[in-house]
Amino acid sequence: DPEIAKAYEDVRDDKSKTAWLLLTFDKDRKDALAVSQTGTGGIDELKEHLEADAAAFGYIRVPMSNDALSQRTKFVLVVWIGQNVSVMRRAKLSVQKADVIKVLRNYSVEIPASEHCELVADDVLVRLRKAGGANYDRQTSDY
Repeated sequence: DPEIAKAYEDVRDDKSKTAWLLLTFDKDRKDALAVSQTGTGGIDELKEHLEADAAAFGYIRVPMSNDALSQRTKFVLVVWIGQNVSVMRRAKLSVQKADVIKVLRNYSVEIPASEHCELVADDVLVRLRKAGGANYDRQTSDY
């Protein structure tokens, strides 16, 4: 879907205010993904759109730094499987994920989640720092 690729590039664009996108399954075509939401907030804004009876993929821009001179942007892939998602949808999701990561291909960490409490902004930052290797700000860091 060209709309998915366009939304992905928008999130990755440093000049864009779009910070995240959410791909959900089209109601009319049960196995087709479509961009259902985009936003300018962070992970907390994205969480507002994740439902217990839905499976979805989120892609989030996360600005981070270890110090004033080390500003960079990282990206997170969220694989959302709500608690009430059917067994068949869960089974199909691994195959569909392979197709999704062909388009949403650049990310630092993947976070599988089924409850909102698994998507806490501070926890995501810690995971990104750990995935990034060297941490030059360890004296103020918890990891």
